[in-house]
Amino acid sequence: MTDFVRIPSERVKVLVGKDEATKKRIEKKCNVELVVDSEGEVEIIGEPADVFFVHDIVKAIGRGFPPETALKLLGNDYGLYVIPLKEIVHSENALTRLKGRVIGENGKIKYAIEDATDSYVSIYGNTIAIIAKIDTMEYAKEAIGLLIDGARHTSVLSYLAKAKREILESRLKGR
Repeated sequence: MTDFVRIPSERVKVLVGKDEATKKRIEKKCNVELVVDSEGEVEIIGEPADVFFVHDIVKAIGRGFPPETALKLLGNDYGLYVIPLKEIVHSENALTRLKGRVIGENGKIKYAIEDATDSYVSIYGNTIAIIAKIDTMEYAKEAIGLLIDGARHTSVLSYLAKAKREILESRLKGR
């Protein structure tokens, strides 16, 4: 099976890595072949199940995640979610403001989301992407959704404190 993913051309070097080390690592670990051109067109060749997982790994690297973080998607308990901001806001100023709200002062809000929901958040280009465990993804999406909808940072931080307790409680109970 063959699948295609387009990533920003400036992320090609990250996907390929020095001396193609990252590309080779993904190919070996995932049993696929990657054909990458300098424009960001990535062809993934392999068995359907392998191609399915690598699609999200390549997409995650394209959305600003480091390869190490993107490779977490190989674990069947991790998922990728991408929020296309251009569908929400229609001006560059609004886009910049929205990304700034999610990052927070000195990265405080972004870090709080990652810490409370055991996730990774990347704000890159016109998207916000999340890599999280399946059991915590909804909490991360909700926190970012609250920020997009204009909720106060203090309200979002309160939500995250509650979410962190719920996640911990759920994991302790083995759910």
